[in-house]
Amino acid sequence: MAAACSHLDHVLVTELPDAVDGCADCLEAGTRWVHLRICLECGHVGCCDSSPMRHATAHARQTRHPIVRSIEPGEDWSWCYPDQLAMVIPEIHGHTRIPPSPLGA
Repeated sequence: MAAACSHLDHVLVTELPDAVDGCADCLEAGTRWVHLRICLECGHVGCCDSSPMRHATAHARQTRHPIVRSIEPGEDWSWCYPDQLAMVIPEIHGHTRIPPSPLGA
């Protein structure tokens, strides 16, 4: 039997923003990101674990918001940190325009 996420009740963001400027924390600190993730509980946009600062994971640890979704073009997967589980959540709609990665990845 496949594992199931036990945190889907934390998914409060079901409509993706039309556009974002980048990783909110990187923009504030003047650092750079590779890929962008959105917290499905509060909508915070952070950078992935391939980015130097790993802001999406830091946000999840600090706030205990468990699930992020990729907002990269062509990607629709989500990740639950506590369950260590990737999934597609069909209730999430929309596409987000993002700036190119400042690290060129």
